[in-house]
Amino acid sequence: MPAISVMIKPASGLCNMRCDYCFYYDEQSKREHASFGMMSETTLKNVIRRTLLHAEGVYSLAFQGGEPTLCGLDFFKKVMEYIKQYNRNHVQIQLALQTNGYGITEEWAVFFAENHFLIGLSCDGTAAIHNTFRHPNDKGDSYSRLEQTAALFDKHHVDYNILTVVHKDTAEHIEEIYHNFYKKGWRYLQFITCLDPLGEPRGMQPWSLLPETYGMFLCKLFDLWYKDYKKGDAPFIRQFENYVGILLGMEPESCEQRGFCQGQLIVEADGSVYPCDFYVLDEYRMGNFNTDRLDVVEVKRNTNNFQGRSRIHAEKCRRCKWFFICRSGCYRSRIEPGINYFCEGFQMFFEHCFDRLEGIAKEAAKRRNR
Repeated sequence: MPAISVMIKPASGLCNMRCDYCFYYDEQSKREHASFGMMSETTLKNVIRRTLLHAEGVYSLAFQGGEPTLCGLDFFKKVMEYIKQYNRNHVQIQLALQTNGYGITEEWAVFFAENHFLIGLSCDGTAAIHNTFRHPNDKGDSYSRLEQTAALFDKHHVDYNILTVVHKDTAEHIEEIYHNFYKKGWRYLQFITCLDPLGEPRGMQPWSLLPETYGMFLCKLFDLWYKDYKKGDAPFIRQFENYVGILLGMEPESCEQRGFCQGQLIVEADGSVYPCDFYVLDEYRMGNFNTDRLDVVEVKRNTNNFQGRSRIHAEKCRRCKWFFICRSGCYRSRIEPGINYFCEGFQMFFEHCFDRLEGIAKEAAKRRNR
């Protein structure tokens, strides 16, 4: 087996917040069992045992939700025990967790630091925007708690990225958001396009991200980033770094920028396995790690041709001069006959920024060859 990537949803879709645009809240409403509750220790053990024993080179284990920390710290201590028990091939372990930060305590921060977790901390940019769309169940101030969590992470030297959902309001205020992040010293950033409800008309929600708005967002963000790049002080922005990597002949680690779906294993709290976080739906279920071996799960993946369909691109896309770097983006964002919903935005971005992206890639190639 090659390197293995597993994402576990240990608390299913359960969360201590209710965000207006939550894609997983929408997703779980479209399956027979909306929530699978909390993952048991037996299921956790089976998931790690059936995957880690077959990994070669690298084993990536990520936790997402819902809010994964609702399972409690003892659950994650068991994670470390099972990794130690089943890492018989002595592979490199990569651990990650995405959190809204609302329930993080000092004990959590110490645990993350000691066990080398990379944390994705969700933030919608500014207090006003963040609190408008992200609502704690206890009616508290989610942005203030986020700042407290970031301070704890800084205190205990936890590795963390800021994850920002790009919806209408974040896109329209990206300059203010960028400067806010810069002032706080947040140097590792991911900007994730907001998803409209699955199977419903796009652009109809108050927070919906329209293609032109997305294009303007990318152009403004790149201009801000490039200005700091020229000063030697640019933050790491995953999307831009991946585009530069493509121009250097590297394979991007983001499946959105690869242009096809990767062989991920998304595991719900009951042990059920799915091919993608955006398609944790009954019709895509590939088995259950409480009963099925990894090879059985992979056979089902090939049978339903989930990855194969993501490699089908519209002829219009293939003829586009930007296809070699755009690659039609994420499959979830494609519309019939396979063209990305945000196509107009991507074209705006590459027309505006490609020459500078190419220049950065050439500079990087020169440094590499010295």
